[in-house]
Amino acid sequence: MELRQLRYFVAVAEERNFTRAAERLNMTQPPLSRQIQQIEDTVGLALFERGARPLKLTEAGRVFYAQAKRLLEESDELLPLTRRLAQLAERIVIGFVPSTLYGPLPDVIRAFREAAPLIQISLIEMFTIEQLSALKGGRIDVGFGRLRFDESQLAREVLVEEPLIAALPAGHALADVAQLTLDALSKETLIIYPSTPRPSYADQQLSAFRDHAVEPTAVHEVRELQTALGLVAAQVGVCLVPESVRGLRARGVTYRSIEETNVSSPIIMSRRLQDQSSTTELFCSIARDLFKRPLAV
Repeated sequence: MELRQLRYFVAVAEERNFTRAAERLNMTQPPLSRQIQQIEDTVGLALFERGARPLKLTEAGRVFYAQAKRLLEESDELLPLTRRLAQLAERIVIGFVPSTLYGPLPDVIRAFREAAPLIQISLIEMFTIEQLSALKGGRIDVGFGRLRFDESQLAREVLVEEPLIAALPAGHALADVAQLTLDALSKETLIIYPSTPRPSYADQQLSAFRDHAVEPTAVHEVRELQTALGLVAAQVGVCLVPESVRGLRARGVTYRSIEETNVSSPIIMSRRLQDQSSTTELFCSIARDLFKRPLAV
């Protein structure tokens, strides 16, 4: 079966009408009908309910549509991806969520520059969800995010499970508590970030409480870490941040560890499953090594 036949089928399925689908494909209706019949003959199943107006997919048709749509999307990504990889053989593009910059990632970038001074490295800030499509489309080569996901075209590695700590207003009563718990923090307004897109690190913060049968009394959503820490300093509430953020030393904010030891956020490195280039391999190898080392904050 050819890709053009899949495009014919998808057009009919989405337009739910042979005439409109033919117009969309810039062809006449009779050959389109013959192509759809040929697809059904090949599959051995009816994909459309012929008596329905407008056309409806059968159960087999719905399954076939989902797979055909996926294959067409992947084929559309193939050409620009191949062109980019050919043009940028001496370049590597890294996507990252901002909070990973407070950990070992800057050290990784410096070490890579020293190990491969002739290779250009570009850095693009993007959410984890944005990294998925960017990796598949060849716009970035390696991504550093905090969300777990399942994607058949990508390989992911958890480099570290970073403990979460509490960011409190300077002088806050909880700053002097010997054993700070999530239950105590839940009685304060919880400031979470980013508010969009979701899912995001914001959901990890909420899950940290809910995994311990605790629900925050109030939640205030903001777009980024800097805003969250600014509101903490203004005594609007408290925030859970990765431990590496201690190094930020925001004015008016104090950091405290929490009693629960299993509250963490992963830093995940992702790449295309079939990318075996020496440049990508070198960068990932350096990242694995440096993320294993203790972080000085």
